[in-house]
Amino acid sequence: MTTETTGPGSLAGLRVIDASRVLGGPYCGQILADHGADVIKLEPPQGDETRGWGPPFLDETASYFLGLNRNKRGMTIDLSQEAGRALLLRLLDGADVFIENFKTGTLEKWGIGNEELSRRFPELVHCRVSGFGADGPYGGRPGYDAAIQASCGIMSVNGEAGGDPLRVGLPVVDMVTGLNAALGILMALNERSRSGKGQFVESALYDCGVSLLHPQLPNYYLTGKPAGRQGNAHPNICPYDAYATGSEPIFLAVGNNRQFATLCDKIGRPDLPGDARFASNAARNVNRDALKVELEAALAAHDCAAIAETLIAAGVPCGQVRSLDQVVDDPHTRHRGMIVDIDEYRGTGSPIKLSRTPASYRRKPPRLDEHAAEILREFGADAGTQDPARERAEEET
Repeated sequence: MTTETTGPGSLAGLRVIDASRVLGGPYCGQILADHGADVIKLEPPQGDETRGWGPPFLDETASYFLGLNRNKRGMTIDLSQEAGRALLLRLLDGADVFIENFKTGTLEKWGIGNEELSRRFPELVHCRVSGFGADGPYGGRPGYDAAIQASCGIMSVNGEAGGDPLRVGLPVVDMVTGLNAALGILMALNERSRSGKGQFVESALYDCGVSLLHPQLPNYYLTGKPAGRQGNAHPNICPYDAYATGSEPIFLAVGNNRQFATLCDKIGRPDLPGDARFASNAARNVNRDALKVELEAALAAHDCAAIAETLIAAGVPCGQVRSLDQVVDDPHTRHRGMIVDIDEYRGTGSPIKLSRTPASYRRKPPRLDEHAAEILREFGADAGTQDPARERAEEET
């Protein structure tokens, strides 16, 4: 278990203004914040809508919001008002990164589009998370994870063979869009160290969803045949699927002939690699149904947990099909620092491990407008320039 830690972090000294909402942008901001960036989370007066995406709630804030906004300072800002836009420009003066996911044309309508921001702040890296990008036939359309999974083809390859298309059970497109946004920001900052100039970074859900279609798209490029749904089975590798045992299912991820031979030996079927139907991955793919019958007949004599340990120790990639509570309680999950506890807050740790400048967990996700007075004082801004609520926040501190 990881508790509150402090440290400079690899991105210490970087100032990020995060005006994004929902998932992709906030996840990007949290990645940067975990590694030391000073991230100021800007929310509309009513708050990021994910604060209400529950239950469950902690102090009236939904777990959905809590999972994406750690290590940030938070304040509300009404960008529909001229005073709010003036305050944003003040915050951006000296900032390194601006993250937002406003609908295409919104910032331009307000007079603070990328062209104007580039003119005012030539060193600023401006990152936009969008649904379909700003141009092209679908340019400017809004996008949510599930709708993008449908439109980019992910659902068409997810689900049981012969069954209906299914959404992947987690927001995989939003998450990878946030990852790509963070990657793009770091690329732009690296280039800025040479040129002295910022640039515009766009991470679009549609592009990121299409990029995930591996190996289905490379297969299609060669065969001209769209992939169908295969359940848990891999389209190119066999055995790579969930298989019944004498207890719970086990997932086998066998990638080469040596691993296959070891698998067969450990389950009491050393003869199978010598069968021409199963002698190579290509042959096993053609005869995968017959192979599944043979493997499950042998695995029926084994307990899932016991045979999984035996196979892993022998170098055969596999895993029990586990529930979330089992994952959280696993000592390896704790050992790897993937559970973060700060007071009553519990979150998921950073998977990015750096030897000298690791991630640190300094702040719980902010309450709505929690750091407004602190930020306004820091920037020398007038609390009354936005709205009466802003003025009250200043007076209460």
